[in-house]
Amino acid sequence: MRPGWHVKSSWYNEQPKGFIGFSVAYHIMSVLTASNLAKSYGPHDIFEGISLEIPQGAKIALVGPNGSGKTTLLRLLVGLERPTAGAVHRAKGLRVAYLSQHVDFQSDGTLWETMLEVFADLQAQAAELRRLEAEMADSAADEVLQRYGEAMEAFELAGGYTYEQSIKLVLAGLGFGEDDFQCPVAQLSGGQKTRARLARLLLEEPDLLLLDEPTNHLDLAGVEWLEGYLKAWKGAVVVVAHDRAFLDAVVDRVWEMAWGKLALYRGNYSAYAVQRAERLARQQAEHERQQQFIDRTEDFIRRHMAGQLTRQAQGRQKRLERLERIERPREYRPLNLDLGKTLRSGDLVAGFYDLVVGYEPEAPLFTVDEFELRRGQCVALLGPNGSGKTTLLRTLLGEVAPLAGRVRVGASVQVGYFAQGYAGLDPQKTVLDTILDTHEMPVSEARNLLGCYRFSGDDVFKRIGDLSGGEQARVALAVLTLQGANVLILDEPTNHLDIPSQEVLQEALSEFDGTLLIVTHDRYLIRKLATRVWAIEDGQLWAFKEGYEAYQVWREQQRREKRVERQEVSPQQLEWEAYKVAQREEARRARRQAELEEAIHALEARLVQLESQLAAASEQQQVERVSQLGTEHARVQAELDERLAAWEEMVR
Repeated sequence: MRPGWHVKSSWYNEQPKGFIGFSVAYHIMSVLTASNLAKSYGPHDIFEGISLEIPQGAKIALVGPNGSGKTTLLRLLVGLERPTAGAVHRAKGLRVAYLSQHVDFQSDGTLWETMLEVFADLQAQAAELRRLEAEMADSAADEVLQRYGEAMEAFELAGGYTYEQSIKLVLAGLGFGEDDFQCPVAQLSGGQKTRARLARLLLEEPDLLLLDEPTNHLDLAGVEWLEGYLKAWKGAVVVVAHDRAFLDAVVDRVWEMAWGKLALYRGNYSAYAVQRAERLARQQAEHERQQQFIDRTEDFIRRHMAGQLTRQAQGRQKRLERLERIERPREYRPLNLDLGKTLRSGDLVAGFYDLVVGYEPEAPLFTVDEFELRRGQCVALLGPNGSGKTTLLRTLLGEVAPLAGRVRVGASVQVGYFAQGYAGLDPQKTVLDTILDTHEMPVSEARNLLGCYRFSGDDVFKRIGDLSGGEQARVALAVLTLQGANVLILDEPTNHLDIPSQEVLQEALSEFDGTLLIVTHDRYLIRKLATRVWAIEDGQLWAFKEGYEAYQVWREQQRREKRVERQEVSPQQLEWEAYKVAQREEARRARRQAELEEAIHALEARLVQLESQLAAASEQQQVERVSQLGTEHARVQAELDERLAAWEEMVR
């Protein structure tokens, strides 16, 4: 299926029924509704009885533990799968676009050519304008000028002079440099293909945009840019994401998928978290009160069923049988992550001195003057994709030699490394063997440990290569806890973890008594943990002892300075822009002149008609008629004089 494909069907007029959780009546027309959806794969039920609606312009987060059915629901809404029961109804002519987690973006062209395909209609209009320009060079006929003017106006209104700028804006926002524009799509990495697909979907401007983990392959700047873009998005958005700060900034309602049901909440993620906690507390209290009532009733029935109060006992038993039971609130089993106590390292954990980081001496990634990581610090290492964050970690670990300078590792330092993409895991090994190879222990103990990471039964015999990203992350965390490290180096540890697991990880890291060096674009984690920030910008490592807020202030200043620099254009660019402006102005002028001449001819014809009518009325001595016609003649004459003056000014 090509990216940005569109789904069309008839409009569904019925109101959705059977909302689960907090049902809200929307007064805005909905672009999509679903009623009583169910989905099963063989004997395995994913969910059932789900009804929902997506109002125009709504920004919706779809949240829930990994494996709860979020992606399946998106695929049903977009039409890639059919529900086992229920139906999805889309507004007539609705344009739907879907970004999946696993993108296989196919294109024979370059990145730029692939984006240009979105604007094929505008390119055709531009070709027609060039044809008319050539025709005008051979003939100055009024008809050609008028057609050119109309075509120019339509081209401008449709964004013909801005679509290339829009492409550059979106590609730059998603982390592509101009050097990438002419790169064939087939040569892009997996993460780049995902970002390219997202860029194309944004440029297509569908009515409904469904995004499954769009932030996984974005750096911090890319996530922040996407936030701003989606907040201004006029269409509706449903997004699955595990970035809490992103969801707080973008969404205005939350769908929670859990235990095969969908609960609806108003507000952003933080509002949802509060409402959800309150709802679960109420449900727990109601369940407990009902259980107390049931216990008392059952006790009464046992004591009196065979006594004098038999009829009362029978009546209470019937009422009890008809009672709608309130379920005890259920929670998915969280991770049980304990990093334990560590042996004390030296005060200096690692030092970088006059360091040049990279792989090729002629093209270093960045330089480091003098940086030291001290015991007990939590440092967030930030920077754009490809800037060299992972390379710095590998240089510290001794896996990559510095191009210049030196790295010093302190005394009694024991490092635990969580690699991006879980590179340290062997895809051919089973989950259980991975744990046993990390730390010698009885099989029963290893299985108990894996149970803390939600691997039970035959799950422990799955190959690492067959696991989902979230499952691999849980294995990597289990391995990390077994390493007995007093320094943890974590490269994107929250990628693919659901939010409950992220919260457990955050809590465990906050209680860790060692040293942390974390590469992440999770701003929630940075704000909660980082005591300072190191940032790679413009080929240099910068330090911010005051933490993330100080880094934000500095980065905003850098952005302002770069915006000023980008306003300085070359003389050739100015000349080209002036030529384009002159072209548009000439087209407007030609169109305006043709309109004036047409109006002048019409006014002159009207004056001749009025003069004939005035002569006839005078002969017939129709005084009132003469007065009316005289007033009209004066008005038309004044308008004609005004148009003639404008025409003369234009042709000078």
